[in-house]
Amino acid sequence: MSEVFDVAVIGAGPGGYVAAIRCAQLGLNAVCIDEWKNSKGKASLGGTCLNVGCIPSKALLESSENYFQIKHKVSAHGITAEHVAIDVPAMVARKDKIVTTFTAGIASLFKKNKVKSMHGRGILLDRDDAADLWRIGVDNAGSREVIQAKHVIVATGSVPRTLPLTAIDNTLILDNAGALALTETPKRLGVIGAGVIGLEMGSVWRRLGAEVTILEAMPDFLMAADEQVAKEAKNIFAKEPGLQIQTGISIQAIKTTSDGVTVNYTSSDNQALLLEVDKLIIAIGRVPNTIGLGAEAIGLVLDERGFIKVDSQCRTNLPNIYAVGDVVRGPMLAHKASEEGVAVAELISHIEKGGACAGESVDFNIIPWVIYTAPEIAWVGQTEQELKAAEIAYKVGQFPFIANGRARAMGETTGFVKVIADEKTDRVLGVHMIGPHVSELISEAVMAMKFSASSQDIACIVHAHPSLAEVFHEAALGVDKRALHI
Repeated sequence: MSEVFDVAVIGAGPGGYVAAIRCAQLGLNAVCIDEWKNSKGKASLGGTCLNVGCIPSKALLESSENYFQIKHKVSAHGITAEHVAIDVPAMVARKDKIVTTFTAGIASLFKKNKVKSMHGRGILLDRDDAADLWRIGVDNAGSREVIQAKHVIVATGSVPRTLPLTAIDNTLILDNAGALALTETPKRLGVIGAGVIGLEMGSVWRRLGAEVTILEAMPDFLMAADEQVAKEAKNIFAKEPGLQIQTGISIQAIKTTSDGVTVNYTSSDNQALLLEVDKLIIAIGRVPNTIGLGAEAIGLVLDERGFIKVDSQCRTNLPNIYAVGDVVRGPMLAHKASEEGVAVAELISHIEKGGACAGESVDFNIIPWVIYTAPEIAWVGQTEQELKAAEIAYKVGQFPFIANGRARAMGETTGFVKVIADEKTDRVLGVHMIGPHVSELISEAVMAMKFSASSQDIACIVHAHPSLAEVFHEAALGVDKRALHI
């Protein structure tokens, strides 16, 4: 007789493991199935984000930024540092230790909350309508264990989008996992794709001394961001030594050689060009991971792009099957996945307890975006170009970091904060930032928008002095032309 659960979660990334924990907190008997293995072949919870994404990339960004600051910027503080060197294997080992600590932490959280963890590939087999249960196979090392669950949450995440012109070998041609595992700094590094992954990985290795060239197919830089922020970022990055960003390009051929990798491409003005590098990172986005899930066999509907089709509450077309995170519509962000996981867990709990609650929907408009370059880039809500296209009247307040005392003291004065508010109601419609530590500052903007704050509401809040948060305060004052320090 197979084991029966209230909820089976397939995938232990930020959407899956959080959903499993929340289900357990709500009194549901939950199991989490995941097939991820680390480089040593051992089971490792946390999915892409923890193993080869969010956490390890930030560890390397922090290490590389420390090195860059000591080598190039601390002299402005009167600090002399001689014979500064980077030990890349030690840096990577530190990153690996952080990952191991957190994956073990998830296992501890599962134990604490009585979530059963099963290693293997979760496969949707069929449904016993009479018993109101789904059968799920867990395949591991050539054997299969079958369990049953009343509810299933699919949280299988995403995988790197491939480029038909070449194959990833993670020796010369790298995906995000390979880019995080380099043991020495390449002299010449190519990156195809100027999205979050491409920019962050390019930043790591540029700071450590690589000559980095980023090739982007889109006609302009960071087109998802506010145009003014994207323009500022492009101008800042263009001045960085060892970094080139080319947009509007078309890749014609990629070949590996004894010396590295060659990329034949055409520029935006149709010139035929050649890029020769030691390593090449492919970072052209990610696609939903439904391989081996059994979706087609049970009639689980996917959309035209391969995402599992869900409604606003993450319910699929099949009874008691839900899907969250990168495998469904919406931004591919860890925090979005976690919020959806919590929302679905609470919806299932209400269903099981006979409650009338219809469940919460995650509002994509108040999900923050962050790019951890230097300076950092962050935004939430609508951009000016989106508001113009929708013919929504708005007003703007903006304030630069160069006029902020804390930023001056830190020596990090590039960038600005921009607040966009409805012209009639003054309700904040979007906040866009580029500058020091804006990954932290953006949360205040998210909170303001969550509770429908006006720019006047933000302007009325006392912000500590001196602090970087004062830039947000001054930008809010600027919406009504009341900024004080400019």
